[in-house]
Amino acid sequence: MGIVLPTVKVKGDRVNPKRIVIYSKPKTGKTTAYAGLDNNLILDLENGADYVDALKIKISSLQELLDAGKAIKEAGRPYDYVTIDTVTALEEMIMPLAIKLYRETSMGKNFDGNTVANLPNGAGYLYIRQAFFQVLDFIDTLAPTIILSGHIKDKQVDDKGELVMSANIDLTGKIKSLICANADAIGYMFRKGNQTIIN
Repeated sequence: MGIVLPTVKVKGDRVNPKRIVIYSKPKTGKTTAYAGLDNNLILDLENGADYVDALKIKISSLQELLDAGKAIKEAGRPYDYVTIDTVTALEEMIMPLAIKLYRETSMGKNFDGNTVANLPNGAGYLYIRQAFFQVLDFIDTLAPTIILSGHIKDKQVDDKGELVMSANIDLTGKIKSLICANADAIGYMFRKGNQTIIN
């Protein structure tokens, strides 16, 4: 039997997005907003949730992150949301896995460095990317909705003689575009007076 083409609209089977990316300048109120979300577990990778009452776990290494994920699964995935605060810290945290992946290759079997980011011709970014998305795929299994919190990296761009500011998520190379391409929703959070706004 072949593929049956639909003749009427197929109803959506999700209400909330699976993966959400929210980014802003530091100290905009992201963590406070996440703390106010019902049944949201914050995996605090930057020690930034100390001042909020929340469902939260401090994570200081990739192994702690994996252990927390295992505990969440063993508990039957009890959270509606799991927030990674922040993906910038996650990118730094996955370096041991990126090194392991490189050492599994014939070129990297004798590698004894503590980062692959300095490999010639940018070759290490492939392993950083592989490690990052391997861990992110694991995180995706922990709750129906995953929130990835990030900071922005401001940079000045010369646009025909005029200086303008360009804001990007503070991640390396292709990870930045791939994480956004694979998100169901992306929001930029900013402050206007005493309001916190996500657009």
